[in-house]
Amino acid sequence: MSKPNKKITSKSRQTCWIGADRLTIEDLEKVIYGKSKVGISSATWKELNAGHEFLKKFSQDKVIYGVNTGFGPMAPYKIPDDKHLELQLNLIRSHCSGSGKLVSKEQTIALMIARLSSLAKGYSGIHPEWAELLTQMINEEITPHIYEHGGLGASGDLVQLAHLALCIIGEGKVKDNGEDRPAKEVFTEKNWTPLRPRIREALATLNGTSAMTGYGAINVIKARRLVEWSELSSALLIEIVGSYDDYYSEGLNGVKAHAGQQKAARRLRELLTGSKRLRDRSDHLYCSHENKKLDDKVQEYYSIRCLPQIMGPILDTLIDSQQTVEDELNSVSDNPIIDYQNENVFHGGNFHGDYVSLSMDKLKIAITKLSLLIERQLNYLLNDKLNQQLPPFVNMGTLGLNLGMQGAQFVATSTTSENQSLCSPVYIHTIPSNNDNQDIVSMGANAALMANRVIENTYEVLAVKLLTAIQAVDVLGIQESLAPKTRKLYDLVRSRVPAFSQDGIMYEATHPVLDLLNNTDPQTITGEEKASKSNNK
Repeated sequence: MSKPNKKITSKSRQTCWIGADRLTIEDLEKVIYGKSKVGISSATWKELNAGHEFLKKFSQDKVIYGVNTGFGPMAPYKIPDDKHLELQLNLIRSHCSGSGKLVSKEQTIALMIARLSSLAKGYSGIHPEWAELLTQMINEEITPHIYEHGGLGASGDLVQLAHLALCIIGEGKVKDNGEDRPAKEVFTEKNWTPLRPRIREALATLNGTSAMTGYGAINVIKARRLVEWSELSSALLIEIVGSYDDYYSEGLNGVKAHAGQQKAARRLRELLTGSKRLRDRSDHLYCSHENKKLDDKVQEYYSIRCLPQIMGPILDTLIDSQQTVEDELNSVSDNPIIDYQNENVFHGGNFHGDYVSLSMDKLKIAITKLSLLIERQLNYLLNDKLNQQLPPFVNMGTLGLNLGMQGAQFVATSTTSENQSLCSPVYIHTIPSNNDNQDIVSMGANAALMANRVIENTYEVLAVKLLTAIQAVDVLGIQESLAPKTRKLYDLVRSRVPAFSQDGIMYEATHPVLDLLNNTDPQTITGEEKASKSNNK
């Protein structure tokens, strides 16, 4: 393999350079969901090579864990020089023990980028060819079979990353254009040479938090889009209700010191700009009333009135999760650390995934609360006794004969309930393993996968609620009174699902909305720039 070209910023806008710059969630999003590629600069190549050459000399007369010793509880066993390659290969093959379902293509690529980022920092002692091959696999979307089950998140995500290493040495299976194929066969077609570990490349590939970090990055991307869709959907609900505007005012929310609440209120004000459906309290209630019982509702239900207070903590948690994942993405999670500049090797536990594990638990809880909010908003729309302006179940057909959105509510309710069941924290579910060498672990990959399940579930709940809200707009005939952005939302959904009054197969209406939410960036409507805490320091 030849050395990579020098980094040329002006000609490399579509390249995410690994090793030199701080990686952000936006960078991963451009690679995984856009057209950007990853690259290794000449400077990074030189650093990797310098670290590799240092370790080769440094380890000749010293005991270095995982170079000339066994692994885990078998570290006291010194390995003969002629068995070092066999040691590394044994580590890879023996730890390819994953089971369960394969993780998604997006999760796998994110895992690969996270591992490449850690290795490219130059503290793992790998030969740079390992980083180059991994770069090629990412760019051509040749993804190893990575299974959900197996990682403890201390000593890193050993099992998941072993399956990555297995493909690098030309064994195991990969996905190529959605097809399951032997890695050796794909490598032959692409004229790639399978690699063999020189000193500790196997351990360097396995030891780290890259699975949970990659999964966590996907969670942040999906959760951020989910929150934006939820804000749009909530703004539409506000218009359906004909809400008073002071709930979202700067005057009300500005006296609360939480940044998330103020941001949530500001976003709602922006989304509702130009709406003809909002009411000014002074026009309706801040005047004399002779009747003892008012016709107007003085205050709306909490799922409408308290949106900034509920969405605020969710936004703050999302920002915190993004910061944690980005910090881990830019960290070296290997053991030991090969510091060629200071000519030393440090043994420790940077592979421990507690930061990501706790962060994913917090994100999971926040998104579950979001699903509860969405479900309550849905219930408000469906219950004519609550909203007092829509037919039961937003039924546009004949009451009694037709059922409207009644059947879809069951899916939303049961899925929200599943989210509540998934909210038990994983961070505290440590179980000792590895002959008690790993006596307290993070379960970070499990935490990230469960958070992903909660996020996916919440998209399903939101799809039902959004379709219901769109039907409600048609019942009330308020399309022309909507704000420009919520009108775009209405038109976008209606381009997928026409208004219906007669009962049909319900999933043929809800699934297209779910597909829309999953595969469309809400910024096509909002036009807002994504904000990263790390970029706002």
